[in-house]
Amino acid sequence: MGWALDLDGVMWRGDRPIAGSAEAVATLRAAGETVVFVTNNSSSPVVRVEQKLADMGVDAVGAVLTSAQAAARLVSPGARALVCGGEGIVEALRGRGVEVVEPSPDRRGGGAVDVDVVVVGFTRAFDFDLLAVASSAVRAGAQLIGTNEDATYPTPDGELPGGGALLAAVATAGGATPLVAGKPHPPMVEMVGEMLGGAGTMVGDRPSTDGVFARALGFRFGLVRSGVTPQGASVSDPVPDFDALDLGSMVGSLVP
Repeated sequence: MGWALDLDGVMWRGDRPIAGSAEAVATLRAAGETVVFVTNNSSSPVVRVEQKLADMGVDAVGAVLTSAQAAARLVSPGARALVCGGEGIVEALRGRGVEVVEPSPDRRGGGAVDVDVVVVGFTRAFDFDLLAVASSAVRAGAQLIGTNEDATYPTPDGELPGGGALLAAVATAGGATPLVAGKPHPPMVEMVGEMLGGAGTMVGDRPSTDGVFARALGFRFGLVRSGVTPQGASVSDPVPDFDALDLGSMVGSLVP
């Protein structure tokens, strides 16, 4: 049986590791469990995510699945794509054989670019001009794909706008309904299923994403209160199979 672990709110908050999370992964692996890391954050290349985990003592080479990778599965090789997101999306699309098109400076005011698809994920570089050119491309017929629809993500200083907030802006301005790739949607379900099979535990901090994702996989859902869901908050959709303060507490209570 495998374990799929969210990153933001489970392994870390922003750049700060959550106490006990690295030790919990070591405990799971020592018990013979397969562990993969499943994140809706599409901003960073996979190697950078792997390095961030390595810096906290977790070997994650080959075990990181991102919503950028899931989104790339929805784009045909040879297609032209405009990216409203980070390097992780660019990496995933190019690895798929997709041509990533950069909007020229004179088009940042809103002129449409000739692309087949617009892919939106989290980026701190999102601004009005990028919204204008992306929504113009969508109105001109480009397919709109979102890496995820999480409205926020947790940091040590509180929640910040997430990729879903940026996706909503492009969808609204572009007049389109996006196809979403990350948790809890089918592209990410397929990726995790290919690695872990049909039985396992999904641990996350957001019931509407991680909990629904667990049910789509046919997995148990472990909710941790170290991210966006605070201690004491009632959760009913779905009801978690396990509910703990953090990953360390959960694993400590389940694994001898």
